[in-house]
Amino acid sequence: MPLTELDHPVWHALSGAHRPLSIRRGEAARYRPTVASFAAIPPGDDARDWDDLAAIAGGDEVVLFGLPREVPSGWEETAHFEVVQMTVPESFGRRHEGVVRLTADDAPAMLALIAEAQPGPFFAETHLMGAYYGIKEDGRLVAMAGERLTTGSWTEVSAVCTRDTHRGRGLATVLMEVVAHGIREAGRRPFLHTGASNATALRLYDHLGFEARDTGNAVQIVRVAGSTGAAATLHH
Repeated sequence: MPLTELDHPVWHALSGAHRPLSIRRGEAARYRPTVASFAAIPPGDDARDWDDLAAIAGGDEVVLFGLPREVPSGWEETAHFEVVQMTVPESFGRRHEGVVRLTADDAPAMLALIAEAQPGPFFAETHLMGAYYGIKEDGRLVAMAGERLTTGSWTEVSAVCTRDTHRGRGLATVLMEVVAHGIREAGRRPFLHTGASNATALRLYDHLGFEARDTGNAVQIVRVAGSTGAAATLHH
């Protein structure tokens, strides 16, 4: 499975499995704003690609994710975060009783949980990016995790979160195992990202046997210079 897909995961996702969720012009693409803030231009970009991205970004901030890009004149970078990209070992992942596949009907509950736990950006249609799983108690969603970026060979584990009242019970690990199992059942391999400064998450993933890639991947929030449109959201 080519690791190079992980150097530009948004580009490969928007060019493949997530093309139906995209807005495109030329070789530039972005997710619909109700899905995600991510955008991408091809590896080896040129001025025309940035012009095409400007046309579909409008006044919005968009998020570039992967190997850092040199932001050209006419654009401004409003934030830059280093991330750690990790691949999930073959031994990690299995089914668990009590975990349910979430549907569009669960979207309001998913948004409410995200607002409380703040694992990262999540919008009204983010659930369309892949399979999401949850644990419910007394009919209330208390923990969830799911799939985000999908390339030809890889799928990202994301939105791992638990209500404050239910932490310390290992629910996040259970859900990540279920998500990883589903990704492998689909013929892909799981990976994930976390902030380079998130020591708690890094310790957990190291304990679980996840392997960090030393690539220098980063999140760059960019916009056309002088734009005052919608800001990209990123919990880090």
